[in-house]
Amino acid sequence: MTIAVRYYTKTGNTKRLAEAVAQAAGVQALPLDVPVDEPVDILFLGNSYYAFSIDPEVREFIRRLDKSKVGRIVNFGSAALLNSTWKKVKAEADKIGIPVDDREFHCRGEFKGMHKGRPDANDLAAAEDFAKEVISGK
Repeated sequence: MTIAVRYYTKTGNTKRLAEAVAQAAGVQALPLDVPVDEPVDILFLGNSYYAFSIDPEVREFIRRLDKSKVGRIVNFGSAALLNSTWKKVKAEADKIGIPVDDREFHCRGEFKGMHKGRPDANDLAAAEDFAKEVISGK
């Protein structure tokens, strides 16, 4: 099984989660400006809410994906207020015909003093466990 991890972050929270996911997968977490050139069975995609939506860079990254090279997207991320970017990611992926796994990982992220210290060690361990579950097919 081939796996890639890509992420978008403004605060560093999602990067930390991406590194935990990548560690579980045995791959490197890379930012969105690194394209997915090789075929992958699973693309773990890290992102967050910015101004009540996913960032335009995330939307553009998804639009540039080659559906013949990506088996499915698995969404993960953090946010201070809103819980899930899954619906937004799925809407973009649906436009180009890439399936999005029903499961996702989400935790609180620190932002302007809210949720201080998050994601914390427990969140990172949970992200790693989530990735292992997805990869194992459980």
